[in-house]
Amino acid sequence: MKTKLTAVCAVAVALFSAGALLLTGQEIRGTITQGERPSIAVPDFRGSGDAQRVMNTFNETLWNELANSGVLSMRAKSMYPVDVPQQPSDFRPPTTSPPLRRGEAPRTVRNGPWLTDWSGPPVSAAYLAFGYTAVQGGRLVLFGWLYNVAQPDPASAQVIGKLYFGSVDNEGAKNVAREFAADILRQFGAQSLAGTKIYFVSDRTGYKEIWSMDYDGSNQQQLTNYKSTSSMPAVSPDGSLFAFTTYAQGNPKIMVYSAQTRKRLPFYNPVSSMVATPEFTADGHILFSAAIDRWAQICIANGDGSQMRRISNVHAIEVSPRVNPKTGRDILFISGRSGGQQLWRMAMEGTDLERLTSGEGDVANPSWNPNGQTIAFAWTRGYEPGNFNIFIMDIAKREPIQLTQNSGRNENPWWAPDGNHLVFSSKRGSTTQIYTMLADGTNVQRLTTQGNNTQPVWAKGIN
Repeated sequence: MKTKLTAVCAVAVALFSAGALLLTGQEIRGTITQGERPSIAVPDFRGSGDAQRVMNTFNETLWNELANSGVLSMRAKSMYPVDVPQQPSDFRPPTTSPPLRRGEAPRTVRNGPWLTDWSGPPVSAAYLAFGYTAVQGGRLVLFGWLYNVAQPDPASAQVIGKLYFGSVDNEGAKNVAREFAADILRQFGAQSLAGTKIYFVSDRTGYKEIWSMDYDGSNQQQLTNYKSTSSMPAVSPDGSLFAFTTYAQGNPKIMVYSAQTRKRLPFYNPVSSMVATPEFTADGHILFSAAIDRWAQICIANGDGSQMRRISNVHAIEVSPRVNPKTGRDILFISGRSGGQQLWRMAMEGTDLERLTSGEGDVANPSWNPNGQTIAFAWTRGYEPGNFNIFIMDIAKREPIQLTQNSGRNENPWWAPDGNHLVFSSKRGSTTQIYTMLADGTNVQRLTTQGNNTQPVWAKGIN
């Protein structure tokens, strides 16, 4: 305990001497005016002593977290001035000197970095993230600031000033960079994706199994090992449970697991030739499709499968129920009741049915945005008719927007917890892989490479 306190005190002294009002666990925030894609400059941070060896990881992570958020306009590093501040005391206002000759204007003399170096051309940024790292008491310490460089002086420019602690290795550098990025994004009303998980199906072992990975494609882990076909993963709203359909015991059945312990939990499957497409509700129920009287129908049951009841009752295939995360009351689903596979919506009780798509082509894989208003789905209409592509739609406006085209077969869209990104599967060659993109179809990033990878579900991390 004494070593830990000594380290914290040393850091506080360093900050005080730097002229920054910044204490452990505290934040000093100014006001950010909301606007579209604020511009930000993020010069490379430096590290002192042992911290220097992890700075490449830190700087790459911080830049990627902010750049991939979709809410900020990143100013190119090639435009940055040579003189980069590391702490608030580095800012020195320019002074005016008398003219050298009679009749000349007074001269402006630079005394060090200043706010206008970043707010004016060629950088023309509205905000500046800067700081440095050091090792104190065997821990990596990040001294991080965010400044509104349009302000007249450093005292009024500071939006964030905070300490972040991590281990002195690449993982620790990633963590503190992600925490700092999350605080920056929060100022703009955005949510960091750090800590979120993507569950998916992969056949890289020779069998279709359930896997998970971090939001950026790192830390890919196999979760099931049935040496059979497991598919259609679903995750509870709090991230604590995941379910899937598996053929491991013959006919397709649903299995439920703890995301933390990875132990199987009880779930009673109804007697049916097919039980599939699970979906958790916020109140602990599970929706799914079960073959009843030869037709797949949408059902609901308790979390352990007990007290099952039908929601739909029609001579048509109805699958892929998805509960509105905002209201918890209305359900998206795919139905063949009007002919081809189309996207429908109904109340939890099975009432108030309405078709959301035009009847053209086939629709699959619906997903709700966390705002409960925008949806994503795969459809075979629009450009490249007959080929599945990703669409989004505001359900109030009913105007579908096509996000993918001329890029293979694109399916299984799923909204990220931030409501600003989508994950999806795409066959753009001989294999199907998982990609992410912004909700406008830009900034496409490939996450997987081995085998075929499909049916991604983007979930919150475990609380």
